[in-house]
Amino acid sequence: MAEGGIWRLALPLAVAQMLFFAAPLLLLAATSVATDENLRDWSLRAWRDTLGDGFHIESVLNTLRLGALTVLATALLAVPLALVHLVAGPALRRVILIAAVLPLLTSVVVRTFAWIVILGREGVINATLIGMGVVTAPVPLLQTEHGLIIALTQIEMPLMLLPLLAALARIDPALLDASASLGGSLARTLWKVVLPMALPGLIAGATLVFASASTAFISQGVIGGGRLNYLPALVWQNAMVVFDWPLAAAMAITLMGSVLMVAGALSLLGQRASHA
Repeated sequence: MAEGGIWRLALPLAVAQMLFFAAPLLLLAATSVATDENLRDWSLRAWRDTLGDGFHIESVLNTLRLGALTVLATALLAVPLALVHLVAGPALRRVILIAAVLPLLTSVVVRTFAWIVILGREGVINATLIGMGVVTAPVPLLQTEHGLIIALTQIEMPLMLLPLLAALARIDPALLDASASLGGSLARTLWKVVLPMALPGLIAGATLVFASASTAFISQGVIGGGRLNYLPALVWQNAMVVFDWPLAAAMAITLMGSVLMVAGALSLLGQRASHA
């Protein structure tokens, strides 16, 4: 196909990107430096308040930390489960795959409110801990960061597990047999053969989980409550409660930029791992 034909095929997608992504983003950037709703004058007041205020900087760091801890928690659970899927029989593989996909069929709102019941003072976790004698009084889990991470780990697990399963599915079983025939132990085979080949899937899952957990406004607001300081809640408060649209726009751009920088770094790491 001629070069001009290729550009004509890509033109509808380019127009759609301009209309539905670039244009709103430019409007958001213009709002962040506006002094009134008509965008007739501009000021850097919102950006000074966002980047020059310790409370707002702390909210950015808390948001990034929440995403990183959720990635770590999901990876610690997803990697062993993916390895079990690698060596399991067809029946167990189907069970693992269904368990991975099933949460995606339930609304995140429903899953979040279900975790309120689970994490409550009389919920399943506290009842189990008290029944086992681990604690004598209910452990506070709601409106705490560790309780939020527990909930987000289950909510975001499919985004970590599915890329891992896809990466491990591409491993040739002959490589595992070759490693064993050359005297490689199970641990050495996992470390030298399986994990390097699974690394692109792990990085892809980490990127998805980090972006989703960092911007999980519903889970952060419902489970974390007002005690935890995260950027998505501040964006909503300034936009819908205080009606400070420039500050909300500046915070939204800061949130998007922070997440994109981390996602870009993970993507670059994944590209290097895939070419290694």
